[in-house]
Amino acid sequence: MGDSTMKNGRGKGDNGQWGWGSFFEQFFDTTRISVENHALGGRSSRTFYTEGLWDKVLLGIQSGDFVFIQFGHNDGGSLNTGRARASLKGIGEESQTVIMEKTGGPEEVYTFGHYLRIYIRQTKARGGIPIVLSPTPNNKWDGGKMARNETYRQWAKEVAEQEGAYFIDMNDLIAKKYEALGPEKAKDLFKDSVHTSREGAILNCEALIEGIRNIPELSLNQYIK
Repeated sequence: MGDSTMKNGRGKGDNGQWGWGSFFEQFFDTTRISVENHALGGRSSRTFYTEGLWDKVLLGIQSGDFVFIQFGHNDGGSLNTGRARASLKGIGEESQTVIMEKTGGPEEVYTFGHYLRIYIRQTKARGGIPIVLSPTPNNKWDGGKMARNETYRQWAKEVAEQEGAYFIDMNDLIAKKYEALGPEKAKDLFKDSVHTSREGAILNCEALIEGIRNIPELSLNQYIK
């Protein structure tokens, strides 16, 4: 579950843009495990919950299922106007009541960390295994170094640690792969500053597989090809 960096559009490569989730199953023995991609473009940690998308995922979670949670790209911006998808900054339990432009009614908005905790705790309650991912990096560079999304990367890590969930730093793992290629070659793997081409999405999958393998006690490893 996540945003367009996991599933872009209908997941069919519209405009040449692909999310990494469209290729993830190719790295697994699908005779032994099934892979589902419930991400939806434009969603934040908040709107994936408030639009009822999480409820649908939750109903399908069975004991032993692995649930990947990746948000951060869309958690900024306005709380109540336009796309109105922002969460409050941080990982605390503070909240703010806003009047939504679209409906004229109130909504209680919580922090990025609060929504992640909901996903983690409810996954565990159904016997699932939550795996929190930092967001993918944007195609932004400072010399030969790709910029990291330090804010949401750190918040995701802190919440995972607090809740006893697995954490994989995709932001850093992916950035290192792009840095090995260099800024010019990396351009070919992005369709804009955020979304990847088919090849870029597969590179992101490879980074995630590396992250999974870096956690030997994670039983998902037995299903990797």
